[in-house]
Amino acid sequence: MSFTYAYPRPALTVDAVVFRESGMLMEVLLIRRKNPPYSGSWALPGGFVEMDESLEEAVHRELFEETGVKDLHLRQLQAFSTPGRDPRGHTISVVFWGVLEKNQEILAGDDAKEVAWFDLNRLPKLAFDHNEIIEVAASRFIAKINPEFLP
Repeated sequence: MSFTYAYPRPALTVDAVVFRESGMLMEVLLIRRKNPPYSGSWALPGGFVEMDESLEEAVHRELFEETGVKDLHLRQLQAFSTPGRDPRGHTISVVFWGVLEKNQEILAGDDAKEVAWFDLNRLPKLAFDHNEIIEVAASRFIAKINPEFLP
């Protein structure tokens, strides 16, 4: 059954913040976007939640499609909902985080044209509000692992 509403409503997305230790550095996994908006910009892996999936299913699907990473334990961080965070319209993103403890091959796929690890202290300019999301994730969780890693 299909419903239509006379009032606008926001879209729902998920994003994944994936950290790993690399020697004395803490790194975060980013994708280079293939499609607009922000085509060519670096961003967190993520995307729209499909009608028949949970948030957890969506974040695991998006992470695998865009990076090849699978079987990673992810925890919900928080929702980011500031109007204007996405130029396509009001979009709420529920963000998950995890730490990759075993080496997995990363491979860009779907709407990611590249995937790479970045030093948490040397991030490129990111699409959307992803710099803010990484700052929140780092301040809440990386400090628990090892406070030296914080920028």
